[in-house]
Amino acid sequence: MMNMELDLTIRNAVIVNAAQTMRGDIGVRDGRIAVIADSLAPAAQDIDAAGRYVLPGGIDSHCHVEQLSASGLMTADDFYSATVSAAFGGTTTIIPFAAQHRGMSLPKVVEDYHAAAGPKAVIDYSFHLIVSDPTPQALATDLPDLISKGYTSFKVYMTYDKLKLDDGQLLDVLELAGRAGALVMVHAENNDVIKWIAQRLLANGHTAPKFHAVAHDPLAESEATHRVIQFSRLLDTPVLVVHVSGIEAVRNIRAAQTLGVRVYGETCPQYLFLTAKDIDRPGLDGAMFCCSPPPRDAASQEAVWEGLTNGTFQVYSSDHAPYRFDETGKLPKGDKTTFKDMANGVPGLELRLPLLFSEGVLKGRMSIKQFVALTATNHAQMYGLAHRKGSIAVGLDADMAIWDAEKVTKITAGNIHDNVGYTPYEGREITGWPVTVINRGRVVVDDGKLIAGRGDGHFIARKTPGPLRMERKPAESMRLFKSFITSPEASTK
Repeated sequence: MMNMELDLTIRNAVIVNAAQTMRGDIGVRDGRIAVIADSLAPAAQDIDAAGRYVLPGGIDSHCHVEQLSASGLMTADDFYSATVSAAFGGTTTIIPFAAQHRGMSLPKVVEDYHAAAGPKAVIDYSFHLIVSDPTPQALATDLPDLISKGYTSFKVYMTYDKLKLDDGQLLDVLELAGRAGALVMVHAENNDVIKWIAQRLLANGHTAPKFHAVAHDPLAESEATHRVIQFSRLLDTPVLVVHVSGIEAVRNIRAAQTLGVRVYGETCPQYLFLTAKDIDRPGLDGAMFCCSPPPRDAASQEAVWEGLTNGTFQVYSSDHAPYRFDETGKLPKGDKTTFKDMANGVPGLELRLPLLFSEGVLKGRMSIKQFVALTATNHAQMYGLAHRKGSIAVGLDADMAIWDAEKVTKITAGNIHDNVGYTPYEGREITGWPVTVINRGRVVVDDGKLIAGRGDGHFIARKTPGPLRMERKPAESMRLFKSFITSPEASTK
């Protein structure tokens, strides 16, 4: 008999959450998971998931979509192509950036990004803020107001002349975040070190893409990572160091965590599956592999893998920064482009989950429950989405991906749905793919076909984040200055 109380049933499922695996049927009503039971009668829309895993829809909390770079280059993907590509890869929610450039009003920036995303997105989305101009107005009024409206995280840069904050500005932003309960994401590279090396490379005629990795020395990353950890300790404010690539940066974060410092880590596919050797290709081809920080050596790659499984990294994101291999992106000066001219970033929205599933889960580097935590559940918890996303549980949004763990795919640019035109993982063969993807009870992708339409995705306002517990509790703060800067009358006593 047909189950008329449910809109959708997924039956005979192996359901995997971060904490447990179970067998059962899932019933969906009004976009939410209404029931999980041993056996349900089929609804009008019924999916037989026998022999397949049903995982929470992925959350990609670090991607650049329809974003103008500081050098004036627009990313190749708009909110339609990016969300289509994400959906085909098993992701049901993205959190790209509403990017403030200097002189811009943060509320106007957010308004503009809503206008771009709303008519195009096929899956759900939220926004981080990029803060490059922390004016008194921004700190006193705009940021607190936006946090209260569900924009509960923001990114700051320690590099790039047109985006970076100086140490005082960074402390201002961290102090505000600590008071308001927001989470600060930090691009940690020492700008002066990179500039100093780059100037000398160019002066000596070293212009090829491979010198991008030379300029972005691992010590620039490890020094900046250490510095922001100390700022976090000073203010007892949580920070998330994003796109971590180098072995020393990994160790800095791990060491701080063992002391109870509230520092968290994120890494990305390019640091697991690429190395600096990929950048060293003939002509300008290496530009297709250049991102910041760049892929490192084999030792760093292994350290990143270890960090995913030992708790150093809480989240695994794509840092999808899509630029075409032409004058609109990677080669703005054609064959005269130097490593300092090209757009930094690699695509990865669609392949983020399949790469890790194939090389992590199926090759025994991590459990499937760890995979779920790193790709969905921890993102939801850290970024204030756990009331809606990140797990398969009654009451949450029906965001799920049904995985065929035996499906073999040879990666080519032609079978990826972004608008980049190349993939740095061309020719790699992987096993496992999400064959049916569901967002708020809507089948978005099924058997290689897009079902959803433009504008079907919803904006999700987020709560103030709940960073994951560390292994040890932080020591009681001994920062004497805090009582004086938060309590004016204390200075007279």
